[in-house]
Amino acid sequence: MSDHGGYRSYAGDDLVTGEGVAVEVPAASVAARMASGAIDVGIALVLLVGGFVVFGLALGSASDALIGIVSILWSTIVLMVLPAAVETFTRGRTLGKLALGLRVVRDDGGPLTARHAIVRSLVGFVEIYLLLGAPALIVAMIHPRAKRLGDMAAGTVVVSQRASLRLTAPPIMHYSMQQWAVNADITSLPSGLTVAVRQFLSRAPSLSPDSRHRLGVDLLRTMLPHVSPPPPAGHHPEVVLAAIIAERRRRDLERLWREERLRARVLPADPLLPHP
Repeated sequence: MSDHGGYRSYAGDDLVTGEGVAVEVPAASVAARMASGAIDVGIALVLLVGGFVVFGLALGSASDALIGIVSILWSTIVLMVLPAAVETFTRGRTLGKLALGLRVVRDDGGPLTARHAIVRSLVGFVEIYLLLGAPALIVAMIHPRAKRLGDMAAGTVVVSQRASLRLTAPPIMHYSMQQWAVNADITSLPSGLTVAVRQFLSRAPSLSPDSRHRLGVDLLRTMLPHVSPPPPAGHHPEVVLAAIIAERRRRDLERLWREERLRARVLPADPLLPHP
């Protein structure tokens, strides 16, 4: 537990939100992903064939070279550019995912960006269209979060929006640590370490006294390089850990709130969200 590998293994495979909250991931099932994928592929094929028919009628007397160039461009737009654009502007939703109540998010729980959508689209063209979906199905059935290769390359996961998230209870700071914590310089904490500490604090009463003491001391030793000045002496490791996590969470929530207000001012409203 004293090294990074230790706290990461203790943290498990939970999804981590922006403020370092461990979440039991409601990952979409393979069946739901197949159904949503079939809808999206069906729509893409309809657009593809419809475009070929229109271009065939419009370019009936054109040369074979021009027809070939137009066909390649249209295929690229429909099979790669359009999926990436749709996922980017809808923040991880396509018509298939919307119908099944699914959404693509980053591994850390944040919203999808253009970079993630482009990587998913490029890999998806190979594994879904060129290889007829076989790699995507096999990998999704093996992966614990039902990820396909595109998700693994982009660092994303498809979750079900119809399932409720269960968050571990946030730690509470002891009053004796408040003055130190508010004035301390607490750097951005690694997600694995934050999750490990939160899980340890929530499960500490169920641990044996020896394991509880050892884990608390090891986690505090790993946490101290991220804190300056050091906490006042004489406090139990669990009290210090709770103070650090509670203060870091308070600061992160304030930062996320400011970013959300800025985002609301500069970005248009999501067209797929209900408006008041």
